[in-house]
Amino acid sequence: MCLTNMGEGLGGSHVYSSWFLEFVPAQNRGFWMIIFSFFWTTGTVLEASLAWIVVSTLTWRWLLALTAIPCFLLLPFFGITPESPRYLCAQNRMSDATLVLERIAETNQAALPPGVLVYPRDDEVDHSALTSEADHLLPLREKECTDDDVISPKSGSAAALRSLLSRKLRRSTLLLWFVFYANSFAYYGLVLLTAQLSNANRSCASGLKYVKSETDTSLYKDTFVTSLAEIPGLIASAVLVEWFGRKATMWCLLFTCCGFLGPLVLYQSELWTTGLLFGARACAMGSYTVVCLYAPEVYPTSVRSTGVGIATAMGRVGGIICPLVAVGMLRSCHQMEAILVFEVVLFLAAIACMLFPFETKGRAMT
Repeated sequence: MCLTNMGEGLGGSHVYSSWFLEFVPAQNRGFWMIIFSFFWTTGTVLEASLAWIVVSTLTWRWLLALTAIPCFLLLPFFGITPESPRYLCAQNRMSDATLVLERIAETNQAALPPGVLVYPRDDEVDHSALTSEADHLLPLREKECTDDDVISPKSGSAAALRSLLSRKLRRSTLLLWFVFYANSFAYYGLVLLTAQLSNANRSCASGLKYVKSETDTSLYKDTFVTSLAEIPGLIASAVLVEWFGRKATMWCLLFTCCGFLGPLVLYQSELWTTGLLFGARACAMGSYTVVCLYAPEVYPTSVRSTGVGIATAMGRVGGIICPLVAVGMLRSCHQMEAILVFEVVLFLAAIACMLFPFETKGRAMT
């Protein structure tokens, strides 16, 4: 029951990014998404620090209890959080969307531009065009946005899935599923590799089987150290994503991650291993952040959260499978084979990023 509840909480995490990006102008989305991701890294470092201290002195139950405190503190904020105006328009609730925009304008001591709030139908939007936000201010009035133009919640997930696999979105959807899978496989796999490589090197060299002690907190210490690698990774992606675009940033970081992992097919010293994993995790985090930015920009509002949610679920599958490689193969003294699996997955993910049908830098969210 405990694990189920934690899984439910994690499963809703993608909604934050989709909601957040809908409030940010196109020219600032890349930068602010990276800033948004810094809080993930901060949480990872703090949680590793907490586990390092608490597990060694108390029990894992205390760790879960202390970890839950920020979640309870967050609950009151959901009541004052504004709904996405794009979502309200997609549901033909134009008056509610106008009220949200008026509230935002009042908070920022600004005035809304003159005119009537409009929302283009999906079939009037060219998903492959590189357009600005202003290009989608179509001359439609509120009454012209009919119920036929939107996907109602009553239509269920089947309609949303059909839209995701439609001719316009099928290629992006399938490629995103694989890229999310590969990024999660690499990200969580590198977390496990940090501790497992050192243990495997010692045990395989001595011919002894490594058995982890219940009081061994080295994993938390290693996680704390390598989590710091995410900071330069986020900085690099913040710079590259607005200079070179989403696609180029993703495949550059993934190929670079392959480069860092390559020397690990052979046994390296502990210092050299830590340095290589530090660089690999920085690249993996940067790539993961950019794909989390790219995915909401690809999908129209009516299926944005659903599309990103399914892609994230595919990523969780990668997170489930990666321990078989990062832990199972290393404990069997198959380091070369384990690293080669990571290399192949990352290389194919980089190729998939190059095959995305369009770039979303500066592109309006449809």
